[in-house]
Amino acid sequence: MADRALRGSGLGSKSFADGQGVELAPRLQIGFDCPKGHHFEIVFAEEAELPTEWECPKCGEPARRSDGAEPEVKQTKPPRTHWDMLRERRSIEELEDLLAERLEEIRGENS
Repeated sequence: MADRALRGSGLGSKSFADGQGVELAPRLQIGFDCPKGHHFEIVFAEEAELPTEWECPKCGEPARRSDGAEPEVKQTKPPRTHWDMLRERRSIEELEDLLAERLEEIRGENS
């Protein structure tokens, strides 16, 4: 059976069609510089959203674009504290009443 095996090309491995008449989508080549001094370029489609950072293929550090484009600064909300969440549920007057009730219970237990 080994004598009758197909030779010369794997099935589905390569296309024998030539690139003549094929028009590629417009592309941009963007350069990146990593903190360790490596420079590399990545090709993107012209209509793609261009990132401001890309992982360096040599060292893995985050690299910034060579053209100086900076990432957008996103506004972050301050983290909600326990007090903030409590104030969403109760007013100061309600909290004072609860505190007074609890202090009475504690004082009554100690007597």
